[in-house]
Amino acid sequence: MDRDRVGLAEVLAAAEAAAPVESLDVAARNLWDRFGARYVSFLFVDAIGRRLVRVGEDLESQTGRSAEQIPLAGSLYEEVLREQRLVLAPNEGLGQRVIAPVTNRGDTVGVLELTLPDASDEVLQQVAETAHALAYIIVTDRRFTDLYHWGRRTTPISLAAEIQRQLLPSASCCEAPQFTFAAALVPADAIAGDTYDFTLDHDTLHVSVTDAMGHDVNSALLATLLVNASRGARRAGCDLAEQARQTHQAVLDHGRGALATGQLLRIPLDGAGARLVNAGHPWPLRLRDGEVQRVRLDAHLPFGVPSSAPYQVQRLDLRPGDRLVLYTDGMQERRAETVDLSEIIRETATKHPREVVRALTSAVTEVCHGHLEDDAAALCLDWHGPRSPRGRSGG
Repeated sequence: MDRDRVGLAEVLAAAEAAAPVESLDVAARNLWDRFGARYVSFLFVDAIGRRLVRVGEDLESQTGRSAEQIPLAGSLYEEVLREQRLVLAPNEGLGQRVIAPVTNRGDTVGVLELTLPDASDEVLQQVAETAHALAYIIVTDRRFTDLYHWGRRTTPISLAAEIQRQLLPSASCCEAPQFTFAAALVPADAIAGDTYDFTLDHDTLHVSVTDAMGHDVNSALLATLLVNASRGARRAGCDLAEQARQTHQAVLDHGRGALATGQLLRIPLDGAGARLVNAGHPWPLRLRDGEVQRVRLDAHLPFGVPSSAPYQVQRLDLRPGDRLVLYTDGMQERRAETVDLSEIIRETATKHPREVVRALTSAVTEVCHGHLEDDAAALCLDWHGPRSPRGRSGG
């Protein structure tokens, strides 16, 4: 085993032996011991992707942990995460400042920042390897501690927001040879019950987006019904029509007259053809050959509206090279209706899907001056095709 791999193996072994709350310290100590790092810190991306929260340790003076919030927009950290590459920066004669992305299957967990006396190519390669290993360590350890949940919070969390966030997948991005997927959700001042979900099995990508009626805790409770009924049917092996039926029935049985719009999507990885159920939800947008068009689906009733008609599964025309964007109506309601979603999708055509959803939700947040009247969620899927090499999304 070469020297790089030995160092990486040491980090993984030490983190595995430590308590989950000590993993960051273990990685920092390893970098200090191996490269004489003068300072090591880790910065989490917050829950809505607008700030970084620093968790650091001054390894020379032992001043202990510190936490600060740093705006992401326009920063060097934003460049590191956007380009998914290690960056060097001057550090006022104290050594070489190194910033490396900490990313797992396209999901940006944060960045690793350290000051090194030596920044040779060999050392930088080992730092990049350590940052990559750190992503896997954090993804594993966050099951056992609230440290990483705390690290992503930059604003007070209401009960409704706590419920809503726990309904979302633990990762907001996923990469595979056949596709790249990313999602983002910006909550309203009074949580309005938007959710998204995705999962990947051996042969199919499953995606859903729902928009529950109402605000605050009531909408969050309705969202809980929607997400768990949908997941339960999916995990039981039900087909798409039955998944939609069970989701609808849960709202009828327990929603107390409430309703919700939504879309359930399944994409076979062999290219056999995507299928979708549309429960009164806004039409998706599709970028193909430089043009953005609405995918005009048949509209079925929202979940929870009494009807004897079964939900119909529709074919979704999805070809290699397509980009599909799903969203909730908060992306276009009230003040947000002035945001040209199609234009943003065209302008970000060469960007990774995580940059697309960030651009979309940021535009809505900006036009609403940071105070949304309705939740805004956006999902972006790049379809590369069956067993395709990584497409334009990369990173």
